[in-house]
Amino acid sequence: MKKVLIIGAGAMGAAFTFPLADNNHKVTLTEPYSKDLLNKLITKNKFHPALKLKLSKKVSIKKFSSDLLNEKWDLVVVGVSSIGIEMVREHLKNIKRKVSILVLTKGLKYDRNNKKIITMSEQLNKGNQNLNISVLKGPCLAKELAKKIKSYTVIANKDINIAKNIGKLISTKYYKTEYSSDVKGVEFSSAIKNIYSMIIGSGEGENTASALFRKSLDEMEYLIKYFRGKKETVHGLAGVGDLYVSAVGGRNSKMGEYLGKGFTFKVAKNKFMKNDTVEGADLAKEIAPYILKKINKNKIPLMHALLSAITKNKKLKVNY
Repeated sequence: MKKVLIIGAGAMGAAFTFPLADNNHKVTLTEPYSKDLLNKLITKNKFHPALKLKLSKKVSIKKFSSDLLNEKWDLVVVGVSSIGIEMVREHLKNIKRKVSILVLTKGLKYDRNNKKIITMSEQLNKGNQNLNISVLKGPCLAKELAKKIKSYTVIANKDINIAKNIGKLISTKYYKTEYSSDVKGVEFSSAIKNIYSMIIGSGEGENTASALFRKSLDEMEYLIKYFRGKKETVHGLAGVGDLYVSAVGGRNSKMGEYLGKGFTFKVAKNKFMKNDTVEGADLAKEIAPYILKKINKNKIPLMHALLSAITKNKKLKVNY
């Protein structure tokens, strides 16, 4: 039995408690942002409002604090949104024990000081903290994981043995893990697929969407190689696997559908998806200052078209 702390009690963080609890680990779930969610989990017998089911009795719910983070953990899982990564980084600066960290958060950040795009693990390690960070990505919907529907994911660490050790902690009959040493390729693939799922969703029909799917993979390969990952990673769970899940349904492909019908992003957001978070659009706004300026449009025309449409609030014009 191992002691595991999960930071972030949203849908994925909460769903991640299930395989850990089934493997008889001592799991603590904490929420640094939403006091309302934390109170609901405590007062409503661990019923999670997003997952629509109760968490395991083996899971402890606790208020987030630096003291909690400094307890003796075998694994700390980061499941906050990309916006919350900086807050977690600040707390990790003061951690007194060496601990293995696993990042579930998907996303990229444009570091304006250094004028480059960085991954979530790189942001956590900013300041040369030398943290032992692994990342977990792939086509895993939180509600399906919580219902114990068979799911596959990939764990990446430059030292693949560390990734495999984490896999032993979390793998179950319904939660399967693969491994990679290409941390950057895995993180970039899992992030940019949100943008390409919007592009695929914009297709006029299934024929068009399938062509856009293939062209998206070509561009993803180029981008992963550009950012010094391995292009073959695109064909794994963090790339084509995750892209498939996002493209066949979800908020990103739905937004893409509205863009394909001729709506601008702002109109589509306010009219149809006012209360929805569209991860691909948030990512587009984050990385556009770098991508549009630094990478040749002819190399990634689909990405350029989507970023221009989102950031300039113009109609999407995709040539295919």
